[in-house]
Amino acid sequence: MSIHPSVVDKLDPEYVAFHNAYIKDHVVPAETLPWDPKIRERPSVPGTSEPLEVASIKDYDLSKARIRVFTPKGERPAGGWPVLIWFHGGGWTLGNISSDTSFATQMVNAANCVAVSVDYRLAPENKYPAAVEDAIEALDWVLSKGPTEININPSRISVGGSSSGGNIAAILSLKAAERNIPLMSQLLIVPVADNTASVDDLWAENQHTPWLTPARMNWFKNNYLPNKEDWTKWDASPTFAPVELLGQTPKAFIAVCEMDILKNEGIAYGEKLRMAGVEVETVIYPGAPHPIMAMDGVLEVGRKLVRDAGRALSQALSITP
Repeated sequence: MSIHPSVVDKLDPEYVAFHNAYIKDHVVPAETLPWDPKIRERPSVPGTSEPLEVASIKDYDLSKARIRVFTPKGERPAGGWPVLIWFHGGGWTLGNISSDTSFATQMVNAANCVAVSVDYRLAPENKYPAAVEDAIEALDWVLSKGPTEININPSRISVGGSSSGGNIAAILSLKAAERNIPLMSQLLIVPVADNTASVDDLWAENQHTPWLTPARMNWFKNNYLPNKEDWTKWDASPTFAPVELLGQTPKAFIAVCEMDILKNEGIAYGEKLRMAGVEVETVIYPGAPHPIMAMDGVLEVGRKLVRDAGRALSQALSITP
């Protein structure tokens, strides 16, 4: 995983130093190994910060997945806690319910909300649309059982996710709109928005950037979306949703990294939402490659992204529905 010479000078220097010391000779890309589900047990990204304290952490089972609920300290607000439903990254293939514990606890503390992290089914064992089905069930659980089980306010829900999780969160926002379920916001961190993207178009600019290479992204996509005819369905690629439906989704915070192959599709999706009448804040993180959200323990640009996400979530959930 050496950094391509053409991008070294464009990358955040702090990232370059950490990559050369702790990633280049120590991390074996999963797509180069024979498939084994045990690959998921390895830490996916080094450099994550330590979780913050919360009042409680509890798991609940869904029919085919499970959720982990992080509850804030302090007194529950009248009407119940606001809530973030969160989806981890990992290309629909890697990651687990513990992957984003640090981020979840930071959102709990920043927005004084409950975080519900969804341990959705993963590919290649569970292909499209399994992750979307689990996302819908998680939302239904929060709406129906959340008020009594975890003391949340069902009228104050935001959804969010990172990378493939951002893809799922964007799709869940569309599914909620389709069912006339109001959400407060969507928090999309380096999201996958267009599964037709390639090095011939949207990825060309950043095809040599580290971590999320075209080969890795195609491996992820082929694990989850092996049938090409599914790539343009909006519950696989939200950028293809009808304008009318896009316009019914909640306000969006979209974080994209300047040195990420997903940058252009994330920006384009934000523009589509904006053109459809949605309030959108898109932030580009200079010099940053794809995984900085999970590297906030070692990178200032990662810490800034997490702070920005917490601020956006707090603002969205503090508005009276």
